[in-house]
Amino acid sequence: MSVQATPDDAGTWARLARRCEDLGVRALLVADHPGVSASPFVSLAAAAGATSTLRLGSYVLNTGVRDPLLIASDVATLDVVSGGRAEVGLGAGHTPAEWEMIGRRRPSAAARVHRLRTTASAVRRLLDGATVPADDLGALRDVSLRDPRPVQRKVPLLVGGANPDLLRWGGAHADAVGLSGLGRTLSDGHSHTVSWSPQRVDAHIERVNQGARDAGTGPPLIEALVQRVVVTDDRYAAAAPLAERLDTPVEDLLAVPYLWIGTTDEILEQLRDARHRWGITRWVVREDSLGHAESVIERL
Repeated sequence: MSVQATPDDAGTWARLARRCEDLGVRALLVADHPGVSASPFVSLAAAAGATSTLRLGSYVLNTGVRDPLLIASDVATLDVVSGGRAEVGLGAGHTPAEWEMIGRRRPSAAARVHRLRTTASAVRRLLDGATVPADDLGALRDVSLRDPRPVQRKVPLLVGGANPDLLRWGGAHADAVGLSGLGRTLSDGHSHTVSWSPQRVDAHIERVNQGARDAGTGPPLIEALVQRVVVTDDRYAAAAPLAERLDTPVEDLLAVPYLWIGTTDEILEQLRDARHRWGITRWVVREDSLGHAESVIERL
């Protein structure tokens, strides 16, 4: 279990990091939305100083507006200051404003996924100690990360998203693939469509597995971002308003991995079913759901 959060001030951030560690949370994760949220690596370095075992990662960086060498340098530095607890999560980016504020228009989905693949491959190679040819990145000279070097022999790499090509690439090359259940970006530039059905999850997992098969590798870890946690004795009644708004059967909402609704026992049974059907072994809850999720975390 991991927790995605962002700092408001130094004291509450340190307390949250220690709380996560005391609960046995696997990792503290920070999202990346330049201009409207905290810097992931500054936040994670601060959390490193307040903890000793908690893993720390981005979830996920917008690779469309970030340079591969700078990402690798930030990750390696975090790994050094945390004593080998860094992870890196990368995504293709979706918010138009994040491009517009650096003087660009958001590229097409295909171009964003291509950029993700190029960046993720370069970050992996740089962290592993390889030199990336200049032509691979459109640089003026070959790119290397001489110092700092990570503490870990291999810093875990996650890619997150729902694009079919992204999922296949993640299945072939990433250590983990993150699923959020979110679809096309809406006109406000931030919100998403959702299509929450077991069959949709089946399709996403098949693309990840296809990528692994094509590459001749074992499948990566699968991680699901939980969009809502509701601990209740009447899960059908709790899910019904959302099902009506989304025009989706209640049974589908109670089966997908992105919603935890029910008693603690019912949610734990749902997690077991998700592991059996989809191979989902890791979960991410947001900070505002942590209190509701504690009873589940304590029994995982």
